[in-house]
Amino acid sequence: MTTLAPAAPSLSIGPIALDVPVVLAPMAGITNTAFRRLCREFGAGLYVSEMITSRALVERTPESLRLITHHESETPRSIQLYGVDPKTVSEAVTMLVAEDRADHIDLNFGCPVPKVTRKGGGAALPWKLGLFREIVERAVAAAGPIPLTVKMRKGIDSDHLTYLEAGKAAEGAGVASMALHARTAAEFYSGSADWSAIATLKQTVTTVPVLGNGDIWSAQDALRMVDETGCDGVVVGRGCLGRPWLFGDLAAAFRARENGETLDDSALHRPSLGMVAQAFRRHAELLVEFFDDEDRGCRDIRKHVAWYFKGYPVGGDLRAALATVGSLQQLDDLLATLDVDQPYPGEAAEGARGRAGSPKRPALPDRWLESRDLGATHRGELAEAELSTSGG
Repeated sequence: MTTLAPAAPSLSIGPIALDVPVVLAPMAGITNTAFRRLCREFGAGLYVSEMITSRALVERTPESLRLITHHESETPRSIQLYGVDPKTVSEAVTMLVAEDRADHIDLNFGCPVPKVTRKGGGAALPWKLGLFREIVERAVAAAGPIPLTVKMRKGIDSDHLTYLEAGKAAEGAGVASMALHARTAAEFYSGSADWSAIATLKQTVTTVPVLGNGDIWSAQDALRMVDETGCDGVVVGRGCLGRPWLFGDLAAAFRARENGETLDDSALHRPSLGMVAQAFRRHAELLVEFFDDEDRGCRDIRKHVAWYFKGYPVGGDLRAALATVGSLQQLDDLLATLDVDQPYPGEAAEGARGRAGSPKRPALPDRWLESRDLGATHRGELAEAELSTSGG
């Protein structure tokens, strides 16, 4: 049995009241409708879309319109936008609200990908505090009754931190909540997240919820983050790769805590190989439905093989075959060869997953760090920053 601390409040993001203070982080190529539906089948919380580029949405590109389409079972509907131009971001938010396409909108200021930051976008943008404030203020105004939130990083690097000033600016602009990935752009996903930064942001921002993101690999990690930082909720990214049942564990943990009860470890998922295979198959089925194309859905499930079967006794030849699967029937035939009675392997299936990368000097526009103000040269470079690339 795990002894829990005093009850933590449930999370409200504007008018949206969540049963548990848990949010699925947007991840490019991962958090599409298929994966969101699968995670929701296991747990509770808010499940955010892949990042959508504001410019593409305003231009109504077919891919952006497909990505903002939710399944009828998805509620509340949450969409994350990325943009660098206040006017374009405002227009994208206006479109989502006017066409009733979202119940919650998040803005991404956390992308560390070089081809975004070298143009001044993503995690580099809050350095230009005036631009950050203008984007958020205009987006909040355009959202009207729809809660608008922001997700950001600590800053560009340890010498150029932006999260406290950005947090205060976003709070003043009227956001419904904010989330902090407790790493800098320079750290990418390497090392350990600096949870103390989440605590500092929580102490600085006092009128709206502050959510923590980084290194939540288990329900126990989530509870510990709340205890150590005082944050109002958690945002889960790489920890759920190949483990959609993590959201069930998180729901059990937070509900037990809110009720002042102890969490029985038996309430947590310890899936046999057979249960993993079932979830993997369900994910593939939902991807086929999402893409409306069996070949494309099966090609997409391939990248999830290593995550799902991490730590389980699945041979290299079978893993390779699963990673080249071309149809649901072929997938079924391969899964039928598994020893489904193999039990949960314990620690081997836990811990970090996904690409961590390594610390690197962030790619930035020339002379970007010389001033917090946005000059004409940099304004032109920002026009090229809206790429279909996610991160955070």
